[in-house]
Amino acid sequence: METLRGAVPLSHYFLRERVRPGDTVLDATCGNGLDTLLLAQLVGEEGTVWAFDVQPRAIAATRELLEREGRLAQARLVEAGHERVAEFVPHGITAAAFNLGYLPGGDTTLITDPGNTVSALEQTAQLLAPGGIITIALYTGHAGGPEEAAAVEGWAAALHPGRCNVWRHRQLNRPDTAPYLVLIERIR
Repeated sequence: METLRGAVPLSHYFLRERVRPGDTVLDATCGNGLDTLLLAQLVGEEGTVWAFDVQPRAIAATRELLEREGRLAQARLVEAGHERVAEFVPHGITAAAFNLGYLPGGDTTLITDPGNTVSALEQTAQLLAPGGIITIALYTGHAGGPEEAAAVEGWAAALHPGRCNVWRHRQLNRPDTAPYLVLIERIR
């Protein structure tokens, strides 16, 4: 088991717990493809991973990784913003991963937008099957990060407690600017 240091390993822990072979899942910000690869491994040959990114470089990196690992057949790569998920992704997904901020190794001025992210989260919540989860890795250590985190937390806090469980996971022994995870579970 990988260490749970950080938001992304913690999100992977929860994704491994919920995603099963044959599932349909979403990587709303595929970046360099690591979350997409994990999801493709979890859904197996019968499942589907929808992976979105606005940057052609991210789509290319994800495609290359999936090809190298023999998992491209499970993926539907969409070069579009995650605010368009409802145009492509079917209802009944079991999990969605949002890894916000900027593309690691890319242009740090190209960041996810709070308005687009909240729109994407709202659409994703509507697509989520009962018992499904959304993991959201938030980064507040860059310009625009605190505003996006506040928008995501505001949206998540307003979800009806009879419909969703919402958690905020932070490491207490790290600085306030360390990445953290928001987890949403649709109640069965």
